[in-house]
Amino acid sequence: MLTTEVADRVHRLERAYVNCYVVADDDGRVLLVDAGLPGMWPLMGFALRELGHRPEDVAGLVLTHAHFDHVGFAARLQERVGVDVWAHEADHWLAAHPYRYAHENLRAAYPFRHPASLRILAAMARAGALKVRGVRDLRPLEDGEVLELPGRPRIVFTPGHTYGHVALHLPERDAVLTGDALVTLDPYTGLDGPQIIAGAATADSELAMHSLDRLVETGADLVLPGHGEPWTGGVVAAVTEARAIGAH
Repeated sequence: MLTTEVADRVHRLERAYVNCYVVADDDGRVLLVDAGLPGMWPLMGFALRELGHRPEDVAGLVLTHAHFDHVGFAARLQERVGVDVWAHEADHWLAAHPYRYAHENLRAAYPFRHPASLRILAAMARAGALKVRGVRDLRPLEDGEVLELPGRPRIVFTPGHTYGHVALHLPERDAVLTGDALVTLDPYTGLDGPQIIAGAATADSELAMHSLDRLVETGADLVLPGHGEPWTGGVVAAVTEARAIGAH
């Protein structure tokens, strides 16, 4: 199988150290969370078929944020399948220009300071990280909103990594999809464990640390990040570790 069921009817698709998620409902519809990199487009098609779904079963795509490695096949899905794409309004411009993101630190320095990141960044490049198309005509998300989409996700506004970053809480499945608000692998340092992403790709690390409080409010047992393995030790423990690691 291309996917792994990481929670009740929540399936993880990973390539090049980037995660996408498929959230299914009993009515046969599915929600996609994040669009990874362009190289994940055919894999997502195969994965949906393996799970018994067709393209027309996709009820929507929600972007946790609009960096290039989460927007990957969004425009293609929108054009080919006619799927609506949601993102917080503060990230709509970035979705159309996914390389023009705010970041605190010089990106070029990280591979020298953290050589473990080289294998990750190289894998991302092979998966199309350098040729991501922007996506437009997005539907807005609001903090606290519950979407009438598979899993009935509740939007949790978690700015900092980008100014429009959101997490998706699935209360009925005791899981929170954290995007890059909290990851278990930082592509820019190669470090494992719960943490926020380095300043090479984070707009405001102090704000990102404050947004961890919003994740704690969910009380979820399962943390499903945008990069790295699922964390099964509860969101409170994950945030405690992330605060101990701090910003890079």
